[in-house]
Formats: sequence, C-alpha cells, structure tokens
Amino acid sequence: MSTNVKEYLLELCCSYTVVSVLGAVVNILVGGQTNNINVLVMFSFCAIIVFVLSLHRLFDAVSPLVMIIVQYLVACGVCALLVLVLSILIEPVTPRGWFEFWRSFTIPYIIGAGYYYYRVFSDAKKQNELINELREKRGEM
Repeated sequence: MSTNVKEYLLELCCSYTVVSVLGAVVNILVGGQTNNINVLVMFSFCAIIVFVLSLHRLFDAVSPLVMIIVQYLVACGVCALLVLVLSILIEPVTPRGWFEFWRSFTIPYIIGAGYYYYRVFSDAKKQNELINELREKRGEM
C-alpha cells in the first residue's frame, strides 16, 4: 500500500472514531437513538471529508484561506449530494433536515479541519526549521 493510502486510512479511522464516540455521547445526553443509516452516513461523511482534506497539496498555488474555503464547499457539496441521493432512495429530507445537515456537517468539519491544518502547518514549520539548521551547518563547514 502506498504511503498516501495508509495516511488516508489512518485519518479516516481516527476521524470516524471521534465522530462516532461524540455522536454516542450526544445521544446518551439527549436520549436520542441512532440507526444503521445514520452510522453509514457518518462514515461516508468522514470518508468524503478526509479525502477532500487530503487533497490540500493540489492547492499549493493558492492562499491557505482560499484552499480551506474551496475544500469546505467541495466537501459540503459532495456530502449534500449524498444526502440528496439517499433522500430519493430512502426517505425525503425536510427543509429542517437540510438545515440540520448543514449544521451537523459544518461544526465537526471546522473542528476537524482546524486540527488537520494545525498538524499540516506545524509539520511544515518543523521541516522549514530543519532546512534552516542544515543550511546553517553547511555554511559553518
């Protein structure tokens, strides 16, 4: 397996675990229940979001803010398309359901993307520091 696939699967497993546990805690606190469709949709959302976030290297030519906004819109659009297809196949989504979709998608996305980009930018900063150290040592020799 290539390194990118391994990284993708690791990110997917971690993000789905966090989303599942938080969903279970919320259900316990508010007395809600979940069903198999909700679990599969949560997993699908996680897979889509992690895939879209992993494409950040394609946006190296644009500013980080534009990259984050475009990735959010793409991920939200693909997830909305999934919900639309499921609403045709299983049960129609009400207007309130679309609002709940947007809210339920946006809040975890912001948290997950914030963490993801914090890691990406901190790794880039560490690599930059290592490069500067190597340049300094090369200049001293």
